[in-house]
Order: sequence, then C-alpha cells, then structure tokens
Amino acid sequence: MPKKKKSPGPTSRLVFPQDEQKHDWLSLLLEGYFITDQGVAKGIELMEKQGAKLACTKGCSHCCATHRSIPAYPLELIGVTWYCTEKLEEPFRTPLLTQLMEHKHGDACAFLIDGVCSIHPLRPMACRQFNVFNKPCEIDEDAYYTRRKDVMNPIKKYTNKAFSVMMPFYGVTDRAQKRHVVENGLMHNMAKDMQNLNWASLARKMMEFDAQIPKN
Repeated sequence: MPKKKKSPGPTSRLVFPQDEQKHDWLSLLLEGYFITDQGVAKGIELMEKQGAKLACTKGCSHCCATHRSIPAYPLELIGVTWYCTEKLEEPFRTPLLTQLMEHKHGDACAFLIDGVCSIHPLRPMACRQFNVFNKPCEIDEDAYYTRRKDVMNPIKKYTNKAFSVMMPFYGVTDRAQKRHVVENGLMHNMAKDMQNLNWASLARKMMEFDAQIPKN
C-alpha cells in the first residue's frame, strides 16, 4: 500500500519509494497529482469562504456513474495501468478484472466497484478536480450541465503547474517550451476519453502479472 510523505499544506504526496526508483515517470505523475490536490483544497477553501458547502462526501459516486466522458492523459493512463497491475489488491482486484473485461461504452466508469473508486489514489486529474457544492447530485445528474455554479472551477495556477511538472514525460524539458504547451492548452490534444478505451487489454495485463507470482 502507498505511504504518505509528511508535507506542509492541506494534502500529502503519495510515495512508492521502490517503484519510483524503478519508474522515472511515476514521480512526475505523483508530484503532479500532489499539486493538483493542493489546488483542489484551495479551491474548496475559496468556495466555502463564499458560503458554499461541499456536497461531495465519501460514498457518493454519482459522477462516476453518470459522466459519459472522462478525460485522461497518457501519463495518467500509464499510472492507472501500473496501479491496477502491480498494486491493486482484494476486495477490488477480482471484481475489477471481470468489470474491465465486460466494460462497454456508455457504462459507468470501468473502475467503479460497488460505488467505490478502485483506483482512488491514482484517479485522473479530471476526477480529482470535479467537486460539487450545496447539494449532492441526483441520480443520473451531471451537475456541470444542470447547475454549473455549484461545480468548482479548478484554479488555473495549480493545474498549469501540475501539467508543467509532468511535461518531461512527454519529452518537454525546456522551461519556455513547457510554458508554451501549457498556456496554449496543447496538453488537451493528448487526452483520451476513458469510456472509449479497450479496458479488456488491462485485464489481460493484470492476469499475466498474477500468473507470474509464485504460488505458496
């Protein structure tokens, strides 16, 4: 299971020490998510100062079930694949395998198991930043369209910084080039819709990994 690194501020960065030594991309992703989470915490704080009350609570998964388009970037998808293959344990692993094999476009998020996000530590930025205020979503409601004012706007400064931190994965290391890519929204051209991906291939990777583990 992931460990927490103590850090000032409202959130802590997830760390996987051995895996981060093995995979250079993992530190970039986790650092980007750490910045994203800080931005979310700040955004919630600002909304609450304006009198809004966060409606999202543990156990609520309406957005996971109703949103038919969930963008994720290539680095995020690699993170999801790694987490599911090498880190995900029961009680999620077995039902997720079945769900990934059977998932089709129009279904709820492939990673939603009995109302719980099975990849919560590695969930994409889009999921992390979607926060609804004042009243919980109704079943089948997408609050972004039904009551936009109740949906938090991500703080651009944090989002851009998170994208910039992840940029070396895409071969962009020059500071000016990073700024160009981020400020012109070029990152969004790489986003994939998680609903349209072939998740059965991930299930096969998970089963191949499991087959390599020695049996006691």
